Amino acid sequence: MARTIGLGIQSFEKIITNNYFYVDKSNFIKEWWSNGDDVTLITRPRRFGKTLNMNMLERFFSINYKDQGHLFEHLSIWKDEEYRHLQGTYPVIFISFADIKETSIFGAKKKICQIIEALYNQYDFLPDSGYLNEKEKEHFQRISVDMNDYDTTNALKMLSLYLSRYYQKNVIILLDEYDTPLQEAYISGYWQEAVEFIRSLFNSTFKTNPYLERALMTGITRISKESIFSDLNNLTVVTTTSDAYADCFGFTPQEVHNALEEYGLLDNKDKVQDWYDGFCFGKQTGIYNPWSIINYLKMQRFSTYWANTSSNELVGKLIQEGSSSVKEVMEDLLNGGKLRTEIDEQMIFAQLDHNENAIWSLFLASGYLKFISYQSDEEWGKESYELSLTNKEVQIMFRKMIHDWFGPSIHAYNEFIKALLQGNKKEMNAYMNRIALTVFSYFDSGKRPSGSEPERFYHGFVLGLMVELTDRYIITSNRESGLGRYDVMLKPRKNEDNAIILEFKVHDPENEKNLQETIDAALKQIKDMNYQAALVAEGIPETRIKKYGFAFEGKKVLIG
Repeated sequence: MARTIGLGIQSFEKIITNNYFYVDKSNFIKEWWSNGDDVTLITRPRRFGKTLNMNMLERFFSINYKDQGHLFEHLSIWKDEEYRHLQGTYPVIFISFADIKETSIFGAKKKICQIIEALYNQYDFLPDSGYLNEKEKEHFQRISVDMNDYDTTNALKMLSLYLSRYYQKNVIILLDEYDTPLQEAYISGYWQEAVEFIRSLFNSTFKTNPYLERALMTGITRISKESIFSDLNNLTVVTTTSDAYADCFGFTPQEVHNALEEYGLLDNKDKVQDWYDGFCFGKQTGIYNPWSIINYLKMQRFSTYWANTSSNELVGKLIQEGSSSVKEVMEDLLNGGKLRTEIDEQMIFAQLDHNENAIWSLFLASGYLKFISYQSDEEWGKESYELSLTNKEVQIMFRKMIHDWFGPSIHAYNEFIKALLQGNKKEMNAYMNRIALTVFSYFDSGKRPSGSEPERFYHGFVLGLMVELTDRYIITSNRESGLGRYDVMLKPRKNEDNAIILEFKVHDPENEKNLQETIDAALKQIKDMNYQAALVAEGIPETRIKKYGFAFEGKKVLIG
């Protein structure tokens, strides 16, 4: 009989005690401990079992759970006699930053203070244990939501001292979702203040802490050493391109095969692979998204389970506010194309505003892209990867995200597309002006005067077209054809549809009296540069190629 599936359970004890569906990842304990690293940082996409694995580590090593060896009796770790004797033998400090999603540095600091205060409350017996002197007792009592920055950043180190003295053994520190407050700080505009605060906290906790046995941190991204890990020379970093712990997070093909067999779903394995496979950790390819697999086993229908589990605000922000080339890459990726780019896995969030490689590095770390091939230039120390969208679920997620950008004007957008396909210029103008007024600012991020260039807007517009028309057209932009590069081309998939070429121009008051002259210039460019050449070469007659010029003046658009 198939086991019950409990969704969203992050308690290792609850899963094992109730015999809920679980894929044995207890070898992670052995691999981590046998590596002997002082401080380890492991990055994996969200919902890949990081928190459950951390909870498993706590249950295994913590003195607080020394009587819970039975939880591991049927798992692979218990087969090793050496590791049985480690169960329940260390003081363990386990904290999570997963809920630190504040919009200000003040709120973020307060949330961290709350977490540390709650941690100290778990050990409220220490002041009366006889192991703390009077000054240490005073320090213990100062730990509160209102404590100063010095006490906050030093708190985990001091708790390590108290616990190591009480238990006569150095502590293990487990920090889950370490980078959540930093991502939120970038989105909300207090990145530098957050970096300075967390750098002090990490320096005290992981670098100058003589009471630390070992530490493990998990997160989605590898924040650069210069940002928060300065001088932390004992840090071992394991990213998605590293071979270590490759099968400890996510499900392997064999694990998915066994799960599908248990629930009588093996006939759907190819479709499951198309939807949820594609993640790669080091040389281990074919890793499946565990959250989506577990949901599929329970619901027994295909859906974007992983993509819907949390806000994709940062991803959306980077595409919306990105340059036209960022949007062009997204067009290619959504069309099944590939991207070759240099990847620097040390994330410097401040670079996301001007370094496109940093954007794709973040997407790779977050699981939205997978690497297909890898090249290393040892002479220059550069690493480049060939990347594509991870799987069908991710592709659908991006399409929905783009569709939602037009939310306030979605009716007008849909009506514009109908008018475009019918060649109705009057209605095209009416609906496009409504869209431009509502949506223009989304794609002109304020880094340039609104309307100074239409690139961000029209490339966002093209992404929207791709969502709505991908079944009928192959849509591309800024590609070579004839004697130049057209702005947008819609090549029909079926013979009954017309091909369409769109050219965008900003009104030039020095050379053009009005927007109609701007349109004339756009149409002349289409003709003179022979943009239709690529379509004609594929056998589409010129009589079936519709050409439109879009003239911009601020947020006003005229189409002709």
